[in-house]
Amino acid sequence: MWNGMVAVGKHHLVPRPPAAGKPSDTVRAMARNVLGGELESCSLDPMTGYFRDGCCNTGSGDTGVHTVCVVMTEEFLGFSLACGNDLSTPHPEFGFVGLRPGDRWCLCAPRWQEAFEAGQAPQVVLAATHELTTEWCDRAALIAHAVDPPGEITAGS
Repeated sequence: MWNGMVAVGKHHLVPRPPAAGKPSDTVRAMARNVLGGELESCSLDPMTGYFRDGCCNTGSGDTGVHTVCVVMTEEFLGFSLACGNDLSTPHPEFGFVGLRPGDRWCLCAPRWQEAFEAGQAPQVVLAATHELTTEWCDRAALIAHAVDPPGEITAGS
């Protein structure tokens, strides 16, 4: 397993199966986004998040830091594949339907920063991106790639 991924074959990684536990309601209520508001849902279809609850929440077992809510693009999916992480191919044995351009997904923060540095970063949904993301990703870069720039939404909305 690498960064929350499970190896399938020699060069193929897919998201690991859903985590056994879920964060308590108290922890979820306390989760904040990068704008300082309450962490909003990223996607229920496809179901995303380390806890497979639709939110880019994190916990001590989330070694991949799945905290960045992104909107998938063909370019990013190709970049991810070239880095050894095929996010497009369905793997029903892991409950993974495969991602398509336009899907929202909780992406690993280090992978987003890597994609940003390579000029391949997907757009970010700030209201659904966990505040801890800024420990791995440049906040100004996240805002520059936002589908929901701070001037268009308010924290907690």
